[in-house]
Amino acid sequence: MAPIIERVREDIETALAKDPAAKSALEVVLAYPGMHALWAHRFTHACWKRGFGLFARVLSHITRLLTGVEIHPGAEIGRRCFIDHGAGVVVGETTDIGDDVMLYQGVTLGGDTLDDEKRHPTLDDGSTIGANATLLGPITVGEGASVGAGSVVLESVPPNCTVVGNPAKLVGDCLDDEGVELGGEFAE
Repeated sequence: MAPIIERVREDIETALAKDPAAKSALEVVLAYPGMHALWAHRFTHACWKRGFGLFARVLSHITRLLTGVEIHPGAEIGRRCFIDHGAGVVVGETTDIGDDVMLYQGVTLGGDTLDDEKRHPTLDDGSTIGANATLLGPITVGEGASVGAGSVVLESVPPNCTVVGNPAKLVGDCLDDEGVELGGEFAE
């Protein structure tokens, strides 16, 4: 039981640190649907992994009705993930979300195939996905990277870079692993 309490405490501290509108721990516990969805996801994910797929799906559906956040029970989500506002967020089954990731309202982490394979995005540690951004397919958003609001991302985003637009393009200074500046095209 103690690890659960520590994780909830960590989640509350994350919300207080990442959202200047959050005034108290009690406010986060009672009025943050993104937190409620993440807490419910931990339970539905545990059920999913133990072979209770239908039960997990029904619970995730109820959670979506209550919070406006849809997280498939198969999605993997790391620590200190924060979903600000939450409304309209969709996280697909094969999504992998690292630690310290920030998602804003309306984000879609969707698939691009009907095949039973890795078909949803991977968000590496410390990435930020802006409001109403759509990321499709088994792409990776690198560590510390940012996706601007309303962007449509169909290719992987290098670490510590920012992409914006539809289709998303790199903006600002962005260096690859060798220190060479990346242009407007995505690099693998």
